[in-house]
Amino acid sequence: MVFPGPGDISCKAKKYSTIKYCLTIGQTIYTLALFLLFQGSGLAKTLAAFLKGILVNNLAVTALYILILYGAYSLFILPLNLFQSFILERKFSLSKQSLRDWLIDQLKVGMISYIIGLLFIWAFYFILKHKPNNWWIFISLFWVFLSVILAKLTPLAIIPLFFKYKPLSDASLKARIIALADKMQVRIIDVFEIDFSKKTLKANAGFMGIGKTKRVILADTLKDKYSQDEIEVILAHEFAHYRLKHLFKLILSSVLGTTVSFYLIFKTSGYFFKVAGISSLSDIAGLPIVFIYFMLFGIVTSPLQNYISRRLEINADMLALKVTGLKDAFISTMEKLSFQNLADRDPHPLIKFFFFDHPTIEERIFLAKKF
Repeated sequence: MVFPGPGDISCKAKKYSTIKYCLTIGQTIYTLALFLLFQGSGLAKTLAAFLKGILVNNLAVTALYILILYGAYSLFILPLNLFQSFILERKFSLSKQSLRDWLIDQLKVGMISYIIGLLFIWAFYFILKHKPNNWWIFISLFWVFLSVILAKLTPLAIIPLFFKYKPLSDASLKARIIALADKMQVRIIDVFEIDFSKKTLKANAGFMGIGKTKRVILADTLKDKYSQDEIEVILAHEFAHYRLKHLFKLILSSVLGTTVSFYLIFKTSGYFFKVAGISSLSDIAGLPIVFIYFMLFGIVTSPLQNYISRRLEINADMLALKVTGLKDAFISTMEKLSFQNLADRDPHPLIKFFFFDHPTIEERIFLAKKF
């Protein structure tokens, strides 16, 4: 695969990245405004009262309330989402997906998000009712349980909804990946390839699943355009995350953040609910306030979460380089990925602080060169 030189593509990558940053900021502000308007206008209370008047079962009230709220939000955010994930990707030649297929994918994502969100919210109100004084601890534990279940089910039930994947056909590459997994003491059930190219020109690979669902998945856009050395060092990085227990550390970090956010809701929500004219946290009319809490908490804590993630990524890079010794392949992989994915190789420190959960391409290449 022949890539243009850095000077030929850096401006394009910068332009693409800048638009993505602006859209992310704009979508965050827009979403906050929508929730504030919905709550402040009294629509949240009106909708909740209407549903309670026509439905007896609280579970049904919650399910329909979430469906209407999520459906309305999806419609309001659709133009921005269409531009960000469809028009922009095609404009920069990163996608060849048709509008019809994109809309079908969005519908699938919406259905999955609704089901997962509804399960969590049902659990939230159930725990709130039965453990009113320390519900924030139990709902955080439930979040851990749900996260583990989702990690286990993702390769089996979610990915096949969007991509077709099959056992890797390249026998020599498969043998090399299995040998690498054995060397790094990682158990996998098989190596698969997925048809990434039918939707995007970006490249990716992953090691996912828990227990008997652990598997390697290679995008065809990576398998067909990268050397075996490059693929090996990419997967060594993924296996390193497992060997260094990074998944556990990230889950722990997420749980701590979730617990703190729920504790803040527990301690301070009474005032805001009173201002909104809502009797208690158990009233579904106040759910938008809970969403606003999480959005604001996420904005405040994301730099710390990003920093933790970047440190883990550096550790995974170092172990991958140590195990494989493929320094040149690692560097060429970073170069190729930056061109293929239009990565912002050297962002402004503030951009890195707020947006980057991986080290920059330049930092990763620098690390490899001095390794």
